[in-house]
Amino acid sequence: MSVTESVKHSIASVLRGEPFTSSRFLKLGSRSAVDKTLSRLVEEGAIQRIARGVFVRPKQSWFVGNVMPDISRVVEVIAKDNGETIQVHGAEAARRFKLSTQMPTTPVYYTSGPTRDICIGNLKVKLVHTSSGRKLQHAGQKPGLALSALWYLGENNINTEVMRNIEEGLSEEEFETLRSSRMPAWMSEAFRQYEAGRTTESITEFYK
Repeated sequence: MSVTESVKHSIASVLRGEPFTSSRFLKLGSRSAVDKTLSRLVEEGAIQRIARGVFVRPKQSWFVGNVMPDISRVVEVIAKDNGETIQVHGAEAARRFKLSTQMPTTPVYYTSGPTRDICIGNLKVKLVHTSSGRKLQHAGQKPGLALSALWYLGENNINTEVMRNIEEGLSEEEFETLRSSRMPAWMSEAFRQYEAGRTTESITEFYK
């Protein structure tokens, strides 16, 4: 089977709308042969190039036409391809937990790799390097998202309402995972005070 046929056969197994990188085909042939095949398939409309070295099999919708994959999924694929760990930036994490109404104009992610901008379609995405392993804990999971939101809000902006919103946005197991994460002293103290407040509320409710 030629390189072209092998690449086509492999692409056929990828779900439509699911991003993939050119590196997954390098075991099928040389970089030059793989790149030429992918370029040819882009020209034929069999696949779309959505970022440098990232492609997708077109997915169509009766309502919106061509459906692009979620930006977070594309960033995850790029990070995995480069051996990086990424986490949603705190501003977006806070918004997802309804702790902020601000919508970041440029998607930002923490990364264990270098700081850089990448273009996904017409959208610019910023990857910001962090050497703090604590900020990258539970990457891609809700406890990690909650940690990112708390880091972003900072010591002086965390109160009972914030902690309650965080807890309500997580399952009981996820909240326990969050509590057991590595975190700075001020964040641990916020959890301690929140737990103490809940205990007091429970006792008060009991004796009503």
